[in-house]
Amino acid sequence: MARAPFTLAGKTVGPGQRLEIDLPLARLYTHTQLHMPVEVVHGRKEGPVLLVCGGIHGDEINGVEIVRRLLRSKAINSLRGTLIAVPVVNVFGFLQQTRYLPDRRDLNRCFPGSESGSLGGRIAALLREEIVDGATHIIDLHTGAIHRTNLPQIRAQLSTGSETEQMADAFGAPVILNAELREGSLRHYAQNRGIPVLTYEAGEALRFDEWAIAPGVRGVLRVMRRLGMLTGEQRRRRPSPAELANGSSWARAPIDGILRPKVRLGARVAKGEVLGKVADPFGNDEDEVRAVADGIVIGMSRLPLANEGEALFHIARFDAIEEAETAIESFNSSLEPPPDSLY
Repeated sequence: MARAPFTLAGKTVGPGQRLEIDLPLARLYTHTQLHMPVEVVHGRKEGPVLLVCGGIHGDEINGVEIVRRLLRSKAINSLRGTLIAVPVVNVFGFLQQTRYLPDRRDLNRCFPGSESGSLGGRIAALLREEIVDGATHIIDLHTGAIHRTNLPQIRAQLSTGSETEQMADAFGAPVILNAELREGSLRHYAQNRGIPVLTYEAGEALRFDEWAIAPGVRGVLRVMRRLGMLTGEQRRRRPSPAELANGSSWARAPIDGILRPKVRLGARVAKGEVLGKVADPFGNDEDEVRAVADGIVIGMSRLPLANEGEALFHIARFDAIEEAETAIESFNSSLEPPPDSLY
């Protein structure tokens, strides 16, 4: 029996076909229509409906490139199920190179949205009604905020043996954070509807970080294999198992001044260790930024200018810190070019 076609925004995609769909979004002040770009790949055989989306924050562009490479991968030519790829959700922010919408709202705090609400609420409602509610699984692609960078990591709400946990393990990021759901986020909405969802965080806003993009593409493909959407063996060797962080905290600037970091992303640190120094331009007033716990640096500021209390180093805590360090070293050694040339 032939598989039924897939319908999105009134467009029909037959089994074995793929189609680019421009989802009407809103109009600019000039009366120019904006669209959310979507590509649907509808396999010939039954399977999950996976949504892979980037750019919910308009300046987080590593996800845009991950989606592009995913759609060019030969692996999806024999797809089972359906792939819905949305490279840029927040088109307004993407055009303006900003995280936010024109009214300064964060789209990832607007779900489930409302057709009669704010611009963010309307976009969230459109994405929910046309795409999210029809998905069986979701991978949401993010980076650090402006002037901050993140070690590749998965954030998800995990429970032992759950499909979300299996997806997180399959992805192959060196670190998994069992992260609380944030009200209004896509992950909060989807998880509460019983849709397994991963958030992949890697790299910095407004940058193409190859060390974040290439593992992101491989991670999505690994998840698709775990879900039975792709056939054939994985050519690359499996990465070391990811380590689950049991919590995280930020080391903050003790004074106003200019930061000189002493550690790098992915470094193992001990509680009380000096992570960097903050000083005024003359070097007269100087204070140390110290680690608040034993752990691994999974995020850090890239801007040397710091105000007192500003979050500078994000440290994840692990029960098995040696294993976490090994997983990160294994991840780094698999990168080309080496991470030293990228930081």
